[in-house]
Amino acid sequence: MAMTLVGRRVLIVEDDYFLADIMRRTFADDGAEVLGPAGQVENALALIHGAEHIDAAVLDVNLHDVMVFSVADALRERGIPFLFTTGYDQETLPSQYSGARRLEKPVEAAIVLSEVRRLINIDSVSE
Repeated sequence: MAMTLVGRRVLIVEDDYFLADIMRRTFADDGAEVLGPAGQVENALALIHGAEHIDAAVLDVNLHDVMVFSVADALRERGIPFLFTTGYDQETLPSQYSGARRLEKPVEAAIVLSEVRRLINIDSVSE
């Protein structure tokens, strides 16, 4: 039986309205409580700092020409697993994120959902 995200909180950081809405609906349909989608770094950071608990996050690397790495750092500080969605290749990401999952755009929301399920499962197994 496939794991669903019922009872899990997932932050979505994506500046493309259409893609953000598709991801929001896909995650909500799977039972997740969606934080966001946030289309700007400042909004994403406010959601992180305002939330008691976040299980995982999906981060678009480039938000209106601002890189999302300060958001990734804030998530890391709290031990929250995340993955990147991006059109950039792996070499473009700073070396401290070389181990982070990276899904290349265009990517289907169902694939992102599957990877987030895996992130949460791996995270809970390693605790």
